Amino acid sequence: MIGDTLSSRSADTLSLLRQNQTSPAKADTDSLQLVDLHAVQEVDSGFEGTPISYSPRTDDAIALTLLACFFLSSIALARGKKFLSQQVKDFVLHRERTSIFDSSTAADVRYLLVLVLQTCVLSGITFLNYFHDTCPALMNRVSPLLLLGIYVGFCLAYFLLKWLIYMFLGWTFFDKNKTNIWLESYSALICYVGFALFPFVLFLVYFDLSLTNLVIIGAIILIFTKILMFYKWIKLFFHQFSGLFLLILYFCALEIVPCLLLYQGMIQMNNILLIKF
Repeated sequence: MIGDTLSSRSADTLSLLRQNQTSPAKADTDSLQLVDLHAVQEVDSGFEGTPISYSPRTDDAIALTLLACFFLSSIALARGKKFLSQQVKDFVLHRERTSIFDSSTAADVRYLLVLVLQTCVLSGITFLNYFHDTCPALMNRVSPLLLLGIYVGFCLAYFLLKWLIYMFLGWTFFDKNKTNIWLESYSALICYVGFALFPFVLFLVYFDLSLTNLVIIGAIILIFTKILMFYKWIKLFFHQFSGLFLLILYFCALEIVPCLLLYQGMIQMNNILLIKF
């Protein structure tokens, strides 16, 4: 009887030990299965995120471009203040001929070219914002940096072409001295348009102006610039009242039509880029 009791107790003890040895393995496998199931459930419960659309406000290239324009205009104002103020006086106060005492140094010419380039860059950013609002699909297909370079190139070609036309028509139909005065006045006006465009572009990019406000403010700057140009034309080339009609025709042909051609050229370029990309 005692042997049977001991044998039964030892058998029960061995069975308990075996259960204890096998139970951690089962627990580990169960926990792994739970982790795998939980991971599968997390993957299955997710969804694809919606990509954020392009905005000039978050573009680092535009921010760096505006910062560079700020530093360049600050340097030009600090070092070429006398030259720029003289340009304003020459534009407002009419003079019959260029003064031999007005000497422009190479540094002044560099400041002038830098400010004209700044005007083209700011105009390109303005067009980029305009087409971003009117044609959002273009920004998704074409690199915004490439578009900015194209728009700036269009503006540079526009000002260069007008400069060449002014030189040709002025030296053909008018006095050479008056043509030089007009070219100086035109360059000064383009420089100061860049100063006016800088705060406008800042508000346009970082304060998210609506398309209506963009068009209204841009039209005001453009119309005011054309009025100043027409004022200078009258001062230089208007001698008789009978020539006013011809002066208006020249002004429309040289100032309004090229703006329309520039706008239509950009639209056609956008259509080509949409087809290519």
